[in-house]
Amino acid sequence: MDQSGITPNTSNQQLVINSDNDSATALLQEKQARRRDNLRDVSLVEYMTVGILCFVNLINYMDRFTLAGVLSDVQDEFGIDNAMGGLLQTVFVVAYMVFAPLFGYLGDRYSRRIIMSYGVALWSLTTFLGSFIDNFVVFTIFRGLVGIGEASYSTIAPTIISDLFVGNVRSKMLAFFYFAIPVGSGLGYIVGSVAGAAAGNWRWGLRITPFLGAVAVALIMWVMEDPKRGQAEDSQMKPSTYKDDIRSIIRNPSFMLSTLAFTCVAFVAGALAWWGPQFIYLGLKMQEDVNITQESVSYKFGLVGMFAGALGVPLGSALAQRLRTRAADCDPLICGFALLASAPLVYFALVAVTAHVALTYCLMFAGMLTLNLTWSIVADIVLYVVIPPRRSTAEAFQILISHMLGDAGSPYLVGVISESLKRSLSPEEQPSPQVEFSSLQYALFVTCFVEVIGGIFFLLTAIYIVRDKLKVDRAIAEAEAQSTEPSHSTADEEVTGGE
Repeated sequence: MDQSGITPNTSNQQLVINSDNDSATALLQEKQARRRDNLRDVSLVEYMTVGILCFVNLINYMDRFTLAGVLSDVQDEFGIDNAMGGLLQTVFVVAYMVFAPLFGYLGDRYSRRIIMSYGVALWSLTTFLGSFIDNFVVFTIFRGLVGIGEASYSTIAPTIISDLFVGNVRSKMLAFFYFAIPVGSGLGYIVGSVAGAAAGNWRWGLRITPFLGAVAVALIMWVMEDPKRGQAEDSQMKPSTYKDDIRSIIRNPSFMLSTLAFTCVAFVAGALAWWGPQFIYLGLKMQEDVNITQESVSYKFGLVGMFAGALGVPLGSALAQRLRTRAADCDPLICGFALLASAPLVYFALVAVTAHVALTYCLMFAGMLTLNLTWSIVADIVLYVVIPPRRSTAEAFQILISHMLGDAGSPYLVGVISESLKRSLSPEEQPSPQVEFSSLQYALFVTCFVEVIGGIFFLLTAIYIVRDKLKVDRAIAEAEAQSTEPSHSTADEEVTGGE
């Protein structure tokens, strides 16, 4: 035995194993590189699968933000203040995030097609039934049920894309998938405001997406492909225990830091998406000789958000694909600098609203554009720093953290801060329009500070990202080597953990 405490024979054997593992890793990376940029090899069924996932994601976010487009009408009918208005979204997101880990566990082990179809059917049905409810408490409960249904889909859908594609092809497909989020959110404002105005009742805005959801269920059940887990990477890895999954994910610095950073993105996106139309409406009312309605502001805000996302999500993905050959850690760097750029843009948009209408929308567009650069990149990071049989669990864990500390509380928190400031600025009388506007403006300034914090977390992720991605590649290669040469096995934690 030498000074290291390892016998020479054991040391030599380990060198052979490591050499074999490194060779297998290089072979795996070479195999993936050959498939990386070749969209011609994508089959029609795979294109249709991604198209179906994007369609469901689109109507998912339409449903989520339809209510925000008619928020003032909802508040007037139920007689609720800003805090209770924010609570509607908070209840939805809390239910969404609490049930995400359950669907993550199921998604790594059982039929994703069945789980998703039942989930989409649930949120479609509860959205439709909820549109007929006149009691605020019951209506809020139904919004929570909608969140449960949406959790089943959002947790699992990205992992199907990861099991179909690798490399830059995966990045392109993820960009297409996450492109549907801001576009769907923008359409939610538009559908809510236009349908509500046309029918003279905001509830009709909630009755559009359930019918599209029924179509989505049929497409998921009979058209969508549900690939074998790890299929694109030729992974032979099997699921481990849920305890091991969580322990490995928590010990993964790239995953944890990027999740904390994305939590800041979710916080800002949730606050701006929920309160943005209301804030701009109050600001424009401060100007003289301006004749506007809540519906018109929601419509314009929806267009701004939709175009910002339609440009920002694919632009972020394209930047990452172009720069990866030059800098292996470019993904978190792009996200970090994007958030640091977004913070001052959002700040000046919040300041300019009472004086310059066009400038406000331009600054808001630029701030949301830079914020949207992060969406598809973060999804890609999660999928390449976590091994295939843990990806649904990782997606669920990220949903739990990012929503629990992000957009689950941000609409409610902004509403509470706004109401508190109202009482401070106008303690003994009905708040004036100026007080209504200023209190919400000061509350929304919180988002700028959160963006800076998120940018810092992304920059810290860059320190670990290359190492953690290599660990996953090596774990997949080790599992493949073990399946073909049982004698060349490593410790179980190395093969099934990897992170």
